Amino acid sequence: MARYPDLKKYLATVSFDSPNGFYKNVVPYLVDVWIDDYCRITKNTDIIETSTAEVTVEFFYLFDVATGRLIAAWGISQGRNSEARDKTRMAGHPLCAGGLHHRGHAIPHSAHGGTDINLVDQLGKINVGPFRPLERKYVATPGSLYFTYWTYVGARLAKGGRPGQIPTGVDQGLLVPGQPPNIVRHGN
Repeated sequence: MARYPDLKKYLATVSFDSPNGFYKNVVPYLVDVWIDDYCRITKNTDIIETSTAEVTVEFFYLFDVATGRLIAAWGISQGRNSEARDKTRMAGHPLCAGGLHHRGHAIPHSAHGGTDINLVDQLGKINVGPFRPLERKYVATPGSLYFTYWTYVGARLAKGGRPGQIPTGVDQGLLVPGQPPNIVRHGN
């Protein structure tokens, strides 16, 4: 799992009056940590950063095109989303590893997180269990930064010897100005 030794220092540069400090200081640090950690265990990568706009909320993603893996997702809370999920859009994407797994949201639907690139194969007992408290805090704290960093250490190979797409763990983080970083690690 990734380590974040300088995160407190960068988080201290952010305030609710100036949440753009997240994008100027904190996010570049996090992206560097995630890419360094991911490339330690995954060779021949093709990592891109992309974004989506859901209503007026923008989320960002690191994606490894070479392996078809979501690496990380992040965004600043704009409060609660009251719209229904697009279950038709979610059906069959991504293909899950069986009945114990869900199509989990990297950014929660309740915070305007969409489908497609935002969905990841996640153990159901994590998705509807210990993942929920930090998601709820994120939704309830507009101006906070939430992230998920998905790890693939020891991931099973897919057919043909290709790297597998099922994460083996996830760092789930909530960064609130004036508070220490809240990062929880979950197995998958």
